[in-house]
Amino acid sequence: MKLPRRRTFLHLAAGAAALPAVSRIARAQTYPSRPVRLIVGYPPGTTPDILARLMSQWLSERLGQPFVVENRPGAASNIATESVARAPADGHTLLLITAPNAVNVSLYEKLNFDFLRDIAAVSGVIRGPLVVEVSPSFAVKTVPELIANAKTNPGKISIATAGTGSVSHLTVELLKMRAGIDIVRVPYPSAASAIPDVLADRVHALVDPIVSSIEHIRAGRLRPLAVTTAIRSEALPDVPVMGDFLPGYEASAWAGFGAPKNTPLQIIDKLNKEINAGLDDSKIKARLSDLGGTVLPGSPADFRKLIADEIEKWGQVIRAANIKPE
Repeated sequence: MKLPRRRTFLHLAAGAAALPAVSRIARAQTYPSRPVRLIVGYPPGTTPDILARLMSQWLSERLGQPFVVENRPGAASNIATESVARAPADGHTLLLITAPNAVNVSLYEKLNFDFLRDIAAVSGVIRGPLVVEVSPSFAVKTVPELIANAKTNPGKISIATAGTGSVSHLTVELLKMRAGIDIVRVPYPSAASAIPDVLADRVHALVDPIVSSIEHIRAGRLRPLAVTTAIRSEALPDVPVMGDFLPGYEASAWAGFGAPKNTPLQIIDKLNKEINAGLDDSKIKARLSDLGGTVLPGSPADFRKLIADEIEKWGQVIRAANIKPE
């Protein structure tokens, strides 16, 4: 029996409307169909690169295709981010997102992409504190003593950080704003590269990721005053948090995965599921701990909220301190 022409049209229209959804589901079921590139905006051997290679190996084993790390350093990861923003939205090009991506939104006036619009959050991976530390020869043993010393000697206490706009730099600016102190920031190519000058008493203090200085702390060559996260660090359980002395203070280094906008949700969810499975693996947890952080599991929405919150927080600091990129 022939269907009436109108009913035939409606059946065809319904089938056509379903095709895009069926196509997206089919792509997700067969994903990945070829090697996946993970773009990292930092050189080989850096902490982001090590993190990327750790998770790429896990994803390669779980999903049956190579996840290949591609290093594109420069401009605080802006070069890498732009390349992913312009890549096909098929899940075969991913970005290792780091805290500087949130900073860059406000630090740079003109970017060739809109981070929140053009990069889809996939999953968080790691979050860890920075540590405020001094040479043992500096007569300061606590954060309140550091603040009191800086107020007594305005403009005379020096503190080392990585370059302008880095998370360690903004961590110091946040300290200055919250404590109402005038301290001299001394920039270095990286926070780790400042350690020799702190050990030699050429700089009073330092703010850097724990992984950079943990061995010096354990050996007693550096004295930790506080970690910058809201909770204590597993690596330094006896060291207080900055929020104990400046309520509400929080700063951290973190990283996760992103993809080009319009990447099918089924692919993002598939990646999120496998990344979270990795974060539940004891070996990966131990390795992330070695990198100075703890696992950052959650949904794509959770990671997007973290990014949006960090953009807002650091944007306020950048504007208040009138920070410009070098």
